[in-house]
Amino acid sequence: DVTEIVCALGAEQRLVGVDSTSTHPASLNGLPVVGYMRALSAEGVLSLAPQVVLAASQAGPPVVLRQLADAGVKVVRVPAGYSFESLLAKLDVVAEALALQHAGEALAAELNARWQECTALVAQLRARRAQAPRVMYIMAHGNAVMVSGTQTGADAVIGLAGGRNALEAMEGYKPLSAEAVVAAAPDVIVVSREGLEMAGGVEGVLAMPGVAMTPAGRAGRVEAFDAVFLLGFGPRLPEAVSALATALGR
Repeated sequence: DVTEIVCALGAEQRLVGVDSTSTHPASLNGLPVVGYMRALSAEGVLSLAPQVVLAASQAGPPVVLRQLADAGVKVVRVPAGYSFESLLAKLDVVAEALALQHAGEALAAELNARWQECTALVAQLRARRAQAPRVMYIMAHGNAVMVSGTQTGADAVIGLAGGRNALEAMEGYKPLSAEAVVAAAPDVIVVSREGLEMAGGVEGVLAMPGVAMTPAGRAGRVEAFDAVFLLGFGPRLPEAVSALATALGR
């Protein structure tokens, strides 16, 4: 989200490096990658001689950020949040850190216009249904298969798109279990494209524990999205919410 905001502000040329989650836009692919944002090393970051480090709230470990600051690098912490308002707050912090306040104001105005279009679409789609569809987000990376409860980006984007988290009684990400999946009774299952590939496609998702016994499983309702696009809560948030709302409305 932070890297995408920098690019949306027209400051991509000022980037000397990114973390491994910064995959959009594709033009970033030629930049040095300093590793996963939660497991940074001071040496790797300092080797790029940055003047400013824009650190997402999850970036760390904290000792590394302190080492960067002690080395004379300006470290700017960018706040987290799973809402359109939090996106605007991130934008304000990044624009100020890069002395691009005017560009930030212009981008905020553009985002507000796109968000209004998005919310109008969600309202239109919601009006066609008697009730919000129950949605389960399955996150699959490596050998870990997790489902998303509340207090997560998945929960927030499901709500923004007019859905209802099928696991609203659970907080955070928890391991997938057949019992929990069946009890949640989702109407739609949402996965990342990476997770879909790892599972072996839609048939693989439907073969996960308990999925076949749910309304989503019986109807074959599996929707896949790029994880960074759907859960990034960056400048593409209006498009991500609109895309999920459209998928839920099928």
